[in-house]
Amino acid sequence: MLRHLVLTFLICCTLGASAAETAGSKPSGLSAGPNGTVLKDGKTYRAIGVNYFDCFVRTLSEGHDTSYDAGFATLAAKGIPFVRFCATGFWPKDMQLYQTNRVDYFHRLDGVVKSAEKHGIGLVPSLFWYYSCIPDLVGESMDQWANPKSKTQAWMREYVREVITRYCNSSSIWAWEFGNEYSLQADLPNAREHRPPIHSTLGTASTRGERDDVTSSMVRAAFTAFADEVRKYDRHRLILTGDSFPRPSAWHQERDGTWTKDTLEQFAESLTKANPDPINGISLHLYENEDARLATAVEVSRKLNKPIFIGEFGSQGESAEQAANCRRLLKSILDLEIPLAALWVFDYASQKEFNVTSNNLRSNQLEIIAGANQNLRNRPLIKSKSN
Repeated sequence: MLRHLVLTFLICCTLGASAAETAGSKPSGLSAGPNGTVLKDGKTYRAIGVNYFDCFVRTLSEGHDTSYDAGFATLAAKGIPFVRFCATGFWPKDMQLYQTNRVDYFHRLDGVVKSAEKHGIGLVPSLFWYYSCIPDLVGESMDQWANPKSKTQAWMREYVREVITRYCNSSSIWAWEFGNEYSLQADLPNAREHRPPIHSTLGTASTRGERDDVTSSMVRAAFTAFADEVRKYDRHRLILTGDSFPRPSAWHQERDGTWTKDTLEQFAESLTKANPDPINGISLHLYENEDARLATAVEVSRKLNKPIFIGEFGSQGESAEQAANCRRLLKSILDLEIPLAALWVFDYASQKEFNVTSNNLRSNQLEIIAGANQNLRNRPLIKSKSN
């Protein structure tokens, strides 16, 4: 067993240092550049993508559903270069195939990655999207995300190893993301009322208790453990948390358990703590009036030399006001020279109020993003002076 683990580790490290790296050419994917920038092919890079939340979930649920291929083709035709997506199931029940037939499970994920490669689409896979999925899957409470000896972290480490060693040489993998908005669950003064839901038919726990109340220290421990594991197999790509903006009272929630609104200085402190090393990017989700704190986030990004990835931005509805809000958020992103952002959400019928396709009433957002990317491509790229 020990010999097998050692050999696996050595093979994985070799895979992590891809053939492109060993040949002296530029590694695949995105990496952190100087002063909070992103590098692609050794040059500073900026782009606007989309969330394609269920491009894998749909084929995980229905193996014959490869409609993601047409979706990637649509995005490629519009010059939209990357997607963020859920790279596991959402509920524990969704991971039944992984538990019983990993060959078939990865065959379906292979299909997504190969299609993205064919169409020249970058991928930001979010490996553990829903915060209660894995603890529920292995029969543990939420606090075990912070326990390095837990089944939860052991499952996380195994999945990270399998996914990264399988896809680290893919030209379509741009970055690795942990999950979705874990910190929004943390330090809630009314945590008892907001424990993970119970849906036994979907594989969740049948009861919840105090150990399911999420804290910031618990989340940071999970982020750090994830990033440490990623770095065993991939030395250069961006590693992201998948978090939203910290709640307006995040600093006070952690310090004194209240909803007292934070100052901008306290927000900056919370944002720094929410993206601990070796996480090397800053994750934000931009909705409503959160752009009021965006300039401060940029200051934090440059101070820490961690580029911002706005993993979600958007506005719900089909009105002229909604369209104006979306344009306003995108303008803030572009004006502040934020490297990466992804619209929520492309081709996701379950969220009609946010869903954007090429032929629905919100389709103009794809054209807006396409135009933004064209403008970014027309700007001269500056070769990085970093190593």
